[in-house]
Amino acid sequence: MDLIQAAYLLVAFLFIMGLKRMAHPTTAKSGIVWAGWAMLIAVLATFLWPGMGNFALLVVALLLGAGVAWWAAVRVAMTDMPQMVAIYNGMGGGAAATIAMVELLKGAFESAGLMALAILGGLIGGVAFTGSLVAFGKLQGLLNSRPILFPFQRPLNLLVLLLALGFGLFLLFSDATPAIVLFFLLALLFGVLMTLPIGGGDMPVVISLYNAFTGMAVGFEGFAIGNPALMVAGTLVGAAGTLLTLLMAKAMNRSLGSVLMGGFGVEQAAGEVTGSLKPIDVEDAAVMLAYASKVVFVPGYGMALSQAQHKVKELADLLESRGVEVKFAIHPVAGRMPGHMNVLLAEAGVEYDKLKDLEEINPEFPTVDVAVVIGANDVVNPAARRPGSPLYGMPILDVDKAKNVIVIKRGQGKGFAGVENELFYADNTRMLYGDAQEVLAKLTQALKKL
Repeated sequence: MDLIQAAYLLVAFLFIMGLKRMAHPTTAKSGIVWAGWAMLIAVLATFLWPGMGNFALLVVALLLGAGVAWWAAVRVAMTDMPQMVAIYNGMGGGAAATIAMVELLKGAFESAGLMALAILGGLIGGVAFTGSLVAFGKLQGLLNSRPILFPFQRPLNLLVLLLALGFGLFLLFSDATPAIVLFFLLALLFGVLMTLPIGGGDMPVVISLYNAFTGMAVGFEGFAIGNPALMVAGTLVGAAGTLLTLLMAKAMNRSLGSVLMGGFGVEQAAGEVTGSLKPIDVEDAAVMLAYASKVVFVPGYGMALSQAQHKVKELADLLESRGVEVKFAIHPVAGRMPGHMNVLLAEAGVEYDKLKDLEEINPEFPTVDVAVVIGANDVVNPAARRPGSPLYGMPILDVDKAKNVIVIKRGQGKGFAGVENELFYADNTRMLYGDAQEVLAKLTQALKKL
């Protein structure tokens, strides 16, 4: 046991240092490696746990899991990273719920307090599992990304949650197998019902929330079965996920409650939008960029969907070779997960010091000659400054204050919030329609000819 406790102490140290190093892009890769070693040591220490058996089954499970994870990680496109985060996060919640179910069926708890922790961890883990699966389905396009609503939805959700809590309370006094099974089925059902009415625009918050749920579930199970590695890992993930969730909600000017109540993303009236959409062709856009002294690129999900990050980098390099100052404006909830745009641009080789967050770049927009919006919508919508708009109060990038704006967009559709974008109708905005990757490639070629 002394060797196991020493291993877990090392695991805790590596997890904490790994998480700390992940806080900055220059050290994030090494932070992941540190955390990976921590997980490996924790897994190996499990084989030394007193009374542990079925080693052959453990090895087969580890090999299968590692093989599938390696194959998926190698094959996944950077644009699909949010889906991968969602599904892997769900697996963690499902594992925690499975531990809780097995321990409850064994009746192995010595006190009601430990049993309560296991039940709570099982409930949260079950919700995180199926909720993450629904989030994956929405992100992957297997489900409608818009809120999925039906009559009496909220009363039904509340009823299912209360039933799950009721069965959980009942389990403190009875270890009847049917009650345990019903408890976990209700937890899984609530995860689905909870996520269906949440729109794709809120997925950054939802992914972060379920990450926190998984961490809390793992932590509760660690305390319930007396496993220090689960305690430390779960507590760290739960705390970090909770803080990130609150930051994401704040960045959207949404309360966490309003996100979970769902329905955001249903089509809204156009409101006070005036003016007209003014198209521009590639050649004129290239001229505008060629004679600019300062250009800011504003990436959004459209860039990710088109996998256009490398073309953005190529165009940015060409502009810089002509003496143009180039920066990238990053909104905290642009894309489908926290840091989505940062990850894609880093993959393309964009230097980190050129990525500017909302507070840093907004004061510069009045001095920007051309702002190039690539597939971003709600995060640049000036309607967020107008009382009465569904977006009112949401911090946005002040793109409309630039001298000229070029919006690269597939068509004239609205963002996930279902609100008409007033930026597109502004006098200083021109619409450059088409697939982002193709349009940026044509822009680069046209710029080379000038």
